[in-house]
Amino acid sequence: MRGSQVFMTVFLPFALGHFLSSLLRTVNAVLAPELVLALGLSAGQLGLLSSALFLAFALAQLPVGIALDRYGPRRVQLVLLVVVAAGALLFAHGASFPQLVAARAVIGLGLGGCFMSAVKAVSAHIAPAKLPSVHGYMIAVGGLGAASATLPVRLVLEFTNWRGLYTMLAAFALCCALFIALAAPRAHATASGAAPFASVRAVYRDPAFRRIASLMLVPHAVFFGVQGLWIGRWLADVAHFGDAAVAWLLYLSMAALIFGAIAVGMLTEWAGRHGVTPLEVGAIGVALFVLVQMLAMLNYVPSLALLAVLFTLVGSITGLEYAIVAQSMPAALTGRASTCLNLLIFVGAFLVQAGVGLLLGMWRPDFAGHYPALAYRIAFGVLVLLQLPGLIAFVLARHRPFSWFSHPKNSST
Repeated sequence: MRGSQVFMTVFLPFALGHFLSSLLRTVNAVLAPELVLALGLSAGQLGLLSSALFLAFALAQLPVGIALDRYGPRRVQLVLLVVVAAGALLFAHGASFPQLVAARAVIGLGLGGCFMSAVKAVSAHIAPAKLPSVHGYMIAVGGLGAASATLPVRLVLEFTNWRGLYTMLAAFALCCALFIALAAPRAHATASGAAPFASVRAVYRDPAFRRIASLMLVPHAVFFGVQGLWIGRWLADVAHFGDAAVAWLLYLSMAALIFGAIAVGMLTEWAGRHGVTPLEVGAIGVALFVLVQMLAMLNYVPSLALLAVLFTLVGSITGLEYAIVAQSMPAALTGRASTCLNLLIFVGAFLVQAGVGLLLGMWRPDFAGHYPALAYRIAFGVLVLLQLPGLIAFVLARHRPFSWFSHPKNSST
């Protein structure tokens, strides 16, 4: 197909699903004050409510990956978007904390294939050398979705409440499903001859997959977990910004994510022409990302708002992980490999988002519901400590014949 055909029938239909996924994953960062007020949630409950999406998302990954390789992205994404619509309607009509947690989990199950369906679809039509840029554009569309969950959501809330918003999101999910049904090509299934779960084991045992995950997995989970909820609460509790200012800063952060995602793809292609591998680009980005978190941990005084934007801008480097995995695995296993990675990322994001909530809950909030700066400093410190081992191992591996995260006998990848 010509480039315009690929854009209209492959990239755009599946990119809209990723747009919706990013919007729903991030929207509670802006809705948090309303949800806390309506339900009287503690920090731990708020973290569990939002992170339920990540856990369900993670549990969906292996079945979704197998289905993508067997049935193709069109059929899989159609079904999952209907599930998203059902979950959003359940959330809109939820009357209690357990009902809302269950509804968020249903949404997470439905969103489990949005990005991976897009990866699978574009991988069938894009040359491998162009994948980092195209994946960057796809992540940028996700950034638009996340940006729509900030200031635009605040504007929508002037005309409706969070229940009305989720009803609108359910309708949008059904529109995305209809677009895919009408526009997307039918023949994309590339089923592997191997038994489904045997091929999943093969993905996890692959030295290249393990090398990538050991460096970028934890930072990716931290990025999703913090950016999807706690960066907004940090701005409110530590920097003392009001709800409107928080929404504006989150909007700027998502704009930074769009710019960063496109820049990462272009930078990676440029670095490849000069002998620098994508994984080395990722390592440099992870180091900068950890540095930003260290500054947040130290309560870098000149501009906490700037740190919030830098957290998202620099954190966008973690999205490069998908392109590296897609380049490293056989075409028949790209769906499974990507979803194996997503399983680990979103389990990690669930643990990060819920864990930060539990850490903050160890302190008593003030009369306005704000948690102390010390609580956030300790939370950021724990996250930094979790990311350092992978980065240190990568640096050490460059000076050793073999690394701790690969098998010497299978290190030809």
